[in-house]
Amino acid sequence: MDKGAKIFVAGHRGMVGSAIVRRLAATGYTNVVTRSHHELDLTQQAEVSRFLNAEQPDYIFMAAAKVGGIHANNVYRADFIYQNLIIEANIVQAAYAAGTQRMLFLGSSCIYPRDCPQPIREDHLLTGPLEPTNEPYAIAKIAGVKLCESYNRQYGTKYVSAMPTNLYGPNDNYDLSTSHVLPALIRKVHEAKRRGDATYEVWGSGRPMREFLYVDDMADACVFLMENEAIDDGLFNVGTGVDVTIRELAETVMQVVGFDGEIVFDANKPDGTPRKLLNVDRLRNLGWQAKTSLRDGIALAYQDFLAKYPDA
Repeated sequence: MDKGAKIFVAGHRGMVGSAIVRRLAATGYTNVVTRSHHELDLTQQAEVSRFLNAEQPDYIFMAAAKVGGIHANNVYRADFIYQNLIIEANIVQAAYAAGTQRMLFLGSSCIYPRDCPQPIREDHLLTGPLEPTNEPYAIAKIAGVKLCESYNRQYGTKYVSAMPTNLYGPNDNYDLSTSHVLPALIRKVHEAKRRGDATYEVWGSGRPMREFLYVDDMADACVFLMENEAIDDGLFNVGTGVDVTIRELAETVMQVVGFDGEIVFDANKPDGTPRKLLNVDRLRNLGWQAKTSLRDGIALAYQDFLAKYPDA
């Protein structure tokens, strides 16, 4: 990408979008366009069409989405499928109409079947049933992948899809009712330590295995994919290629926060998918791999939490 090219980052205030903006600035890009939700409602087709037609960005990073953890996905099912479908449909169509030839669509590893062979390859998409607790969100993200693929086939655009594993880091959501597992654990352990508790509760059995990627590594992968002009189509997994059990994750968070208590698992709460490890060979073979270790990343995320909630 030319350093002066106009780049629109949709969802720049979110965890992924803000990391992409940071990465673009660090790499020397000088013409990054952003809009807040109050300035541009991405669920409104006419607004999105007017904006992209006026701006005519050369590149789009599509990081805008409604996201949440197991509880939020399972309870607000209509919100998750509707809002994500409408956002991606509005942006893809308006981008094509405005002449934007290159876009990166940010998906999620939940697009893959619940009982997928491990590690999960890109060609496992649509080979089995989805995890029921986040099926609406997953279907919306699958539709986004297929939107990009279909516009490429019919119109010759170069819209690429990146499927990240579980992300965490600066600007994460630490609300216990809507957050993902890692930020939720950071908050729970911090509050247990502050109160002087002897234990803290973790949902599920602790046995499921998950892979975690520091969000600035994800942003680096996104810019890498967009900068490589030979990559003009397709789906790419983005992760570390290494997973841990939820118990191991909870113990690492305890070590970083400095909490000496014990974990109590609530087996009445859902575990979700038993294992979800991405095969990242396709991206690794192009020359990219994650740089931040899980423990280092959690330490950085905890610093972000303390800055965000100084009185917590």
